[in-house]
Amino acid sequence: MRTALITLSLMFLCLTAGAQEHDALLMVHFGTTHDATRAKTIDAINDKVSQALPQYSFAEAYTSHTVLKRLSARGVRKQSPLEAMLRLRGEGCRRLVVQPTFVIDGKEMNQLRRDVEQLRPFFDDIRVGTPLLYSVDDARQVGQVMVGRHPANARKGEHVVFVGHGTEGPATALYSQLDYMLKAMGHANYHVGTIEGYPTFDTVLALLKTQRARRVTLVPLLFVAGDHATNDIAVEWKEQLQQQGFAVSLAIEGLGEVPEIQDLYVNKVRQ
Repeated sequence: MRTALITLSLMFLCLTAGAQEHDALLMVHFGTTHDATRAKTIDAINDKVSQALPQYSFAEAYTSHTVLKRLSARGVRKQSPLEAMLRLRGEGCRRLVVQPTFVIDGKEMNQLRRDVEQLRPFFDDIRVGTPLLYSVDDARQVGQVMVGRHPANARKGEHVVFVGHGTEGPATALYSQLDYMLKAMGHANYHVGTIEGYPTFDTVLALLKTQRARRVTLVPLLFVAGDHATNDIAVEWKEQLQQQGFAVSLAIEGLGEVPEIQDLYVNKVRQ
């Protein structure tokens, strides 16, 4: 670690010569290889944030090594958070705000914090925002936005299932919190499931059967509606529910496409 810091300090001495000091905002995304989806989500939130906070120099970064590699093979150059922070410091940034567009405080968030701590000595101040679902108030606001965007009449047997990615760590509990909060707000016909965490597909299926649901709408609880949305949700989950006798419809859009969700991220930057 000491050797790495010395190497970085030497890099900064070379890079920062003559650079003008400024403040910067770094938006950090998991990333996507889908160009159309990127335009509607990542590019959209980047534009909204940079317009809302013009006093900051703006930059973006992707955390997915797979996405970075695939984009690079196509000639599209994106930076990792570490690369972006090094570049910003080299350009004279002394105070940095880092805002992720992750949905929960999981593995990607942990790695981002490690990257920030590695470079913190070279900045006067670095502040890291929280993911979309972090506090109780976050869950309440996200729940209200999503229910308003996807109305369903419980008396007609209409149910909505928000499907997130999920994680193996304790952050997966945030999905259960959102599910509980939806029901506490009086929306018993709204459920939250995950592809790789908890609540599982079987958890959601049991609830749908208990409540005698007839029609189910599947909605991604993902910032970007990429491979997981088009394959796991739109194919696997849909087919399994249809096999159980439910009429299934899809509302495939990323959270990053929802203006009210975009505004929640802007507020996190302001905070």
